[in-house]
Amino acid sequence: MAWRFNDHTPVYLQIADKLRSSIINGEFPPGGQIPPVRQIAVAAAVNPNTVQRAVSELEAEGLLVARSTYGCFVTEDSEAILRVRRDAAYRLVNDFLSFAQEMSIDSDELITLIKEVANGSSGMQEPV
Repeated sequence: MAWRFNDHTPVYLQIADKLRSSIINGEFPPGGQIPPVRQIAVAAAVNPNTVQRAVSELEAEGLLVARSTYGCFVTEDSEAILRVRRDAAYRLVNDFLSFAQEMSIDSDELITLIKEVANGSSGMQEPV
């Protein structure tokens, strides 16, 4: 897991986002244990309290479950994981649509562009 942080978002939220993505994409499967807080902190070169705050965020979302001295585990509730995945996709699409609207790209043009890109065609003209 590569750790790069930007200056625009608190580090604990960036760590939570990275862990959330790893859960959504199955890197940490349902019922699976995530690495210990200290191990993540060393890998990310941050204070363990920062990682613990990220883990607490994911516990509050229902993605992680702490099991006393055994560590943190990904929830086995597939509906919770699906809900978080859908929320993330919704935010991505919403941001994309907002940007497209700022560029005055209508929905028909967007659909055409998405289909072109999905089919491997950029639709862009080569420079002459």
